[in-house]
Amino acid sequence: MSDTRQPEVRYHMLRPEQIVARRKEFPAAYIPLGTLEWHGAQNAVGADALQAEGIAIRCARKGGGLIFPPLYYGESRSESIIEVSGQDRHLIAEKMELPPENFGPDRQPFSGTEQIINYHKLLLHILCEVESLGFLVGVFVVGHYPLIDHARAVASQFNQRRLMKFEGMLAWAFVDYLLVEDAYPGAGDHAGGWETSHMMALYPETVNLDLIPPRGEPDIGTIWRIDPRDSTAEFGQKILDKAVDVAVKEVTHRIENFDLYLGHGKGLQEGLWRRESRTE
Repeated sequence: MSDTRQPEVRYHMLRPEQIVARRKEFPAAYIPLGTLEWHGAQNAVGADALQAEGIAIRCARKGGGLIFPPLYYGESRSESIIEVSGQDRHLIAEKMELPPENFGPDRQPFSGTEQIINYHKLLLHILCEVESLGFLVGVFVVGHYPLIDHARAVASQFNQRRLMKFEGMLAWAFVDYLLVEDAYPGAGDHAGGWETSHMMALYPETVNLDLIPPRGEPDIGTIWRIDPRDSTAEFGQKILDKAVDVAVKEVTHRIENFDLYLGHGKGLQEGLWRRESRTE
């Protein structure tokens, strides 16, 4: 994703005066969330966080703001991970040359519920840190789909805390496929044509379609409606652009109409910008 023709938008890569300038121009912070998980033989195991980071970078370059380092760790490793819950998880372990027990709950020091609570605390900590750095809107960009529920729960909790103080930052969370499913009924998958096309557009050096089994043969650890063999960078670019456009409009509307999102239950509202566009 390094491109000298594009502005640097990664918070940790900028000097203080550069941060202040971009924050004053558009006080939004994007926080990519992902994990480390099997994404078919053809994709990097960091695909979720890589997608989230790539989308966040595009949002910041298109609309303004800065992005924080992606979070690969901390989520529950006892559920909602293909190595743990997939029907062919034993085949994934075999491909990784690991015993299946390595992905079992006994390898974790905390129960599934405890892991989720710990993750929520971590996300809340991150939002508070971002708020302390002077941003008006903090956005979780979710790459691993199950994390959207946790991100929304924490954003809602954070906003409630903020409502009690009437100062600080507004939090929001999104996952790309939910923003565009009206235009793409087959939006979202696990290592299928949707995610693999994303990766081909964002990080083509990480994808090898030749490693996907021939059509008709089992494709280990994947869930899809769009065949991964039909993945293209062009399709990935198209759906990324669509999701980024919607996300930027959501964030911009929050910055320009901050008070509309302050009521109880209003912080996570989506689509208010669409209503205004219809009345213009």
